[in-house]
Amino acid sequence: MQKNYFLSLLCFALCSSTLFAANLVPIPTQIKVDEKKVALGKKLFADPILSKDKTFSCMTCHNLQTNGADTVAFTKGVTGEQGLFNVPTVYNAVYNFRQFWDGHVKNLQEQAIEPITNPVEMANSLGTVLEDLKRSKTYSALFEALYEDGITKDNLAEVLAEFEKTLITPNSSFDKYLRGDMKALNEHEIEGYRLFKTMGCISCHNGVNIGGNLYNKFGIYQNAKSEELGRYNITHREEDKYVFKVPSLRNVALTAPYMHDGRAKTLEAAVNIMTQYQLGHPMDKEDLHRIVDFLNTLTGELPEIVKDMRVEGQ
Repeated sequence: MQKNYFLSLLCFALCSSTLFAANLVPIPTQIKVDEKKVALGKKLFADPILSKDKTFSCMTCHNLQTNGADTVAFTKGVTGEQGLFNVPTVYNAVYNFRQFWDGHVKNLQEQAIEPITNPVEMANSLGTVLEDLKRSKTYSALFEALYEDGITKDNLAEVLAEFEKTLITPNSSFDKYLRGDMKALNEHEIEGYRLFKTMGCISCHNGVNIGGNLYNKFGIYQNAKSEELGRYNITHREEDKYVFKVPSLRNVALTAPYMHDGRAKTLEAAVNIMTQYQLGHPMDKEDLHRIVDFLNTLTGELPEIVKDMRVEGQ
């Protein structure tokens, strides 16, 4: 019954591929933000003051100079313990309908605090973080200039989220194509885009983020042997076993390894896995290469705001 549900969902999505194609829109070139809050969030994002031992910052796991993520399947936190999931990129995360692979938080504000207090990541306590910031004359002054109540959990989350909102990567070749520049993609890339639609990839990877806007089961046609249960850990419903947030494909050529458990080291391997477990039909090498050609067109421009960033103390 569970399998039939997901098959029906997939069939509906495939039949609606034209609609999904219409919903592929370019990343906006600008986003409305509070510049003063952004500046404070930027400073905190790179500052290891947020971690328990003052060695890890947000940038330690989310390298903004490269891909907004990490380059290994599982990242180690301040205690040396590995995380359970492959680190997702923070680039374009503002366009995700939920955050984290299992989607257990609704927005960037909720997401911003969790790595700080997660025992496997920064391993700090909220009380300690707030006290450390209050002891800093610099941070006390910056927060008090923005908020009447100064340094609080909500205000910390807001400035971090406000900075993360600026981490959008517009003007990829595909964005230019969507805006009407028919020469932005070559023949192979256009063919890859056609295959991306006709073979069903677009049924899950659609919208402005080309993903990040729905959940789906990992292993529709056969058991994908995932050790993590995904949404089931949040809802405890049988139908949510192995269901994860569909990742965005923006900048996907830069964010290897792939999948929630980092099992795929290359785009070719990732596409193969998707055809096996999610689409249920093999893909010949020529078609696979054309889809990879298309995926390479999704790399956008890094925002200007990150180009001078480095982790404080390094």
